[in-house]
Amino acid sequence: MTELHLAADLQSVGTPTLWGVTIAGVLALLLLDFLVTRRPHEVSLREALGWSAFYIALPLAFGAWIWSAYGSKQGIDYLTGYLVEKSLSVDNLFVFMLLLAAFAVPAVLAQRVLLYGIAGALVLRAIFIALGAAALQTLDFAFLLFAVILLVTAVKLLRDAMSGHQQEVDINKMRSVRLLRRFMPVTDDYHGTRMTVRIDGRRTLTPLALVVVAVLATDVVFAVDSVPAVYGITEDPYLVFATNAFALLGLRALYFVLHAALSRLVHLTYGLSIILGFIGVKLALHWAHGIWDGVPEIPTPISLAVIVVVLVVVTLTSLRATRDREPGERETVAGRR
Repeated sequence: MTELHLAADLQSVGTPTLWGVTIAGVLALLLLDFLVTRRPHEVSLREALGWSAFYIALPLAFGAWIWSAYGSKQGIDYLTGYLVEKSLSVDNLFVFMLLLAAFAVPAVLAQRVLLYGIAGALVLRAIFIALGAAALQTLDFAFLLFAVILLVTAVKLLRDAMSGHQQEVDINKMRSVRLLRRFMPVTDDYHGTRMTVRIDGRRTLTPLALVVVAVLATDVVFAVDSVPAVYGITEDPYLVFATNAFALLGLRALYFVLHAALSRLVHLTYGLSIILGFIGVKLALHWAHGIWDGVPEIPTPISLAVIVVVLVVVTLTSLRATRDREPGERETVAGRR
């Protein structure tokens, strides 16, 4: 074990200045989204497409800059990590869709709920990324631990997909919702973007507060396997943060673009299971290579190719499997949780 160097200081392109500029930029973009949604309104497809194009072009341009400034390895690491996080975020969107439906969120408030979820996810991912970096620096078996987390998640996803387990949300069984209802009364109706109102002199929660808390609770679950997944691509905490931030920032607009198509991605769970399992194996091999030089590692370009192929295949097979579905018809979708 004396030859094991996994606990060495992590190499990162993130200087204090770059970290500061990036965090400021992320906060500015998040603030911009809140300003855009300050007046509740239904999002048109044209508006959603415009914002989606912006939030796809921005991270791709950033990736081109990373490639130019720091070299092809960092550029490929960033691109691969971003693709992994974006694919996982689509599954995140599906859960958000179920929560919005379960709470009967008015269409004009949907994007405000999504923004609270995105803001919470950014904070949680930052915490998990910091914890992950600390683990990699201090624990010899951190990569193996991350591998186990991803492999367990992959097996669960595959089992749910093969059993036809339907992804559903029962708000009455959610601990966060039950806890809030125990301490404060809840109104039956929404009151715009307000989370609390005063009724008969008593402060009362609105359903909006409940759905926001429920969304934040799901963010915790998604962060558990999302962060180890991208650490399986790159050990650079800065690139891990950048890929997570860019993947999350575009979710609000992407939700309205993919809303109708989400229910057709019936094989997405299979694809995510394969991707997480593959990255888990990659992490385990990387850990073993630090002990035994003869153990091969999986290069990031191969990882990128595998991820792209898997996503393309499951998308095409999903669309083929649902090609005869009537508009608005729903099909049982394998659940992630």
